[in-house]
Amino acid sequence: MPAYTYLIKDESGGRSEGQIKADNLDIAMQKLSSENQIIVKLEEIDTTWDFIGPFIDEINLSIERFKNRIPLSNLVFFTRQLATMYSAGLTLERAIKGLASEERHPKLKKVLTNVGENIRKGLSLSEALQRHPGVFSTLFVSLTKAGEVSGNLDEILDELATYLENLDDVRRKVRSAMTYPIFMVLFLFAMMSAMFMWIIPMFSDVYVQLGANLPEATRRLVLLSEWISINFNSIVFSLFGFIGSLWLVSKTQRGGYILDSIKLKVPVFGSLLNQSILNKFSKTAGILLNAGVPVIESMNLIGKIVSNRVYEVAIGDATEYIRDGFNITSALRRTEIFPPILLQLTATGEETGELDSLLDRTAEYYYKQVNALVERMTTLIEPILILMVGVIIAVMVVITYLPVFYLGAALQSGL
Repeated sequence: MPAYTYLIKDESGGRSEGQIKADNLDIAMQKLSSENQIIVKLEEIDTTWDFIGPFIDEINLSIERFKNRIPLSNLVFFTRQLATMYSAGLTLERAIKGLASEERHPKLKKVLTNVGENIRKGLSLSEALQRHPGVFSTLFVSLTKAGEVSGNLDEILDELATYLENLDDVRRKVRSAMTYPIFMVLFLFAMMSAMFMWIIPMFSDVYVQLGANLPEATRRLVLLSEWISINFNSIVFSLFGFIGSLWLVSKTQRGGYILDSIKLKVPVFGSLLNQSILNKFSKTAGILLNAGVPVIESMNLIGKIVSNRVYEVAIGDATEYIRDGFNITSALRRTEIFPPILLQLTATGEETGELDSLLDRTAEYYYKQVNALVERMTTLIEPILILMVGVIIAVMVVITYLPVFYLGAALQSGL
């Protein structure tokens, strides 16, 4: 959604300036004019070079997360144990100190020790966690802060642990569904590399010594093998360069949006990704609203953790619509990306006043959808991939052996 800078003057002559988001210039003018103010200046913000700051922030955060990567299961255990110990009457400092002493993961142990020291110095739990963005997400910190303000930190931490367990389960299912296809692609790449680099050149030398006339298919395969052997290092370097470039592009706003939109359109895998994102959206929205986090703040937090730029932009647009007075369902519908089932359940939740409960049910629905898709992928895609890899390798072997068959036929006819 475009952003505009404005300078306005009220009835008393006082001036004020700021920024406003709107679909276009006319709507921005309507928003400002509706407040009985005179628009002195209204210009669209040039965002041509705005990607540099967020791009650097994304790179730094990725490096921070890589340096402090901790299994989600460890974080779930810490959160659950902290909730139990705090509800039993232990102070946060004692509870975290005890958990840090028993933690076996060296990086998490170091982080928890630092968190405990900061709490002893007078920081709140949310402030201490906020100092480790590579370990504790914005959502984790915000929910902790909501628990501190509302006085039910133990309940919030327990809900957060359940949420992280669900997230970890969905993530593992998605990864398990994608692991086998990726393995088969890598296996095919390794087999074809071996064929082109060693096996085909070996047969080619034999055919040259025998003075055999190569069939057209075999001759082309030999030429391709020679070209790959000569340029193998350049091919590998280019492949890694391409992957590295894709990673860098994915960290920019526009590049990330294009790549994420392509991911969502990939057959089968795109559907799985969609279902998992909708599960995360529904579950996160439910837990945030149940914790008493305001709607606008909840939407901003959800936009940061969906891990997909297409949905991030859509949630950002929906947030602006909510600011303009639309209810949540209408705001989500205007983005034209959220499915009817989610919109219907959200509308029912708003009408009955049980939005957080309905969002939890929505998350459960999409969780079951993810399970069903993973099961279908396991039963259908694996045999298809095995067949496809087998056919490709078989065709290459047959083409490689064609001169042998011809030689055998010639020898038999000569006898």
